[in-house]
Amino acid sequence: MLRAGALLAGVALLAACSDNPDDPTAPAPVETEIPEELQSAGPPAIVAEEAGIGTPMEERVATIGLLNKRNNLSQDLELKPGEQQRVGDVIVRVSACERTAPWEYDKDEGAFVQLLVLERGSESDFRKVFSGWLYKNKPSINVVEHPIYDVWVKACAMEYPGEE
Repeated sequence: MLRAGALLAGVALLAACSDNPDDPTAPAPVETEIPEELQSAGPPAIVAEEAGIGTPMEERVATIGLLNKRNNLSQDLELKPGEQQRVGDVIVRVSACERTAPWEYDKDEGAFVQLLVLERGSESDFRKVFSGWLYKNKPSINVVEHPIYDVWVKACAMEYPGEE
């Protein structure tokens, strides 16, 4: 009995709701205008990457963590975009490094990384096992899946204009 009463009350509430714009009980939208001082300003200009906001790409430095799971040895690699470094059977390449601007709310750092691993039984045949963006604060977005090596971004050293 209680269920039937609750069901009837729910149906009555739904029937009272109306999507009809001609319904006299529906509130009318309030029209607003853009203030005069903002009308002349226009939209903000889009700053092209070539305009040089922040440190130029070739001067940035990515700090990449590399862990060898076999021997539990980890080390930090400092690479500028375009550089690569070989550590044992692995080559780590960095193509780009970026961090969010200081005025943005969600702070993060990332790098475009490629990981090449020496094929078993070979002396010079490397196979690319990962290529993509890695993020410091969101490592689960893109993960290096390799049974021996783990790679992650620790930092991207760069500056924006006005930073201290």
